[in-house]
Amino acid sequence: MRPVAAFLIGGLFGLGLLIGGMTDTDRVQNWLDIFGAWDPTLAFVMGGAILPMAVAWRVAAARGRAGGAAALGGPLPEPRDYRPIDRDLVTGSALFGVGWALVGLCPGPSVAVLGFGGWPAWLFLAAMAAGMAGARFLRRGLPDPDPVCG
Repeated sequence: MRPVAAFLIGGLFGLGLLIGGMTDTDRVQNWLDIFGAWDPTLAFVMGGAILPMAVAWRVAAARGRAGGAAALGGPLPEPRDYRPIDRDLVTGSALFGVGWALVGLCPGPSVAVLGFGGWPAWLFLAAMAAGMAGARFLRRGLPDPDPVCG
């Protein structure tokens, strides 16, 4: 049942990205261009993602994370203390933002456009995977990053 649910939820997520315009690189770049041709419509997409997630976290907290069960029976993760803002976090965030602004894609939409984005989508996915592998290589010997937040 879990693989079927994961497939359906992933498909719904991809459809939401497509309908919401997150796979339209021009729209994403215009969202980020606050001093030029700014397009505020993606604020509604982000709000449409943040609001239900806020409700879901409240429901999860009410069910009791420690020892509680998710809707499909898996354990709910324990709350984590987030690491402080440091040079690595700021550098990684800046690189992510620059890549997002230059290409107009971030990880979720980049996977969603593989079927219709042509070779640039595949090139972006390969570059993103190389960046992730490079970051993991550079972090050798350091503690593993938070599995939820990267």
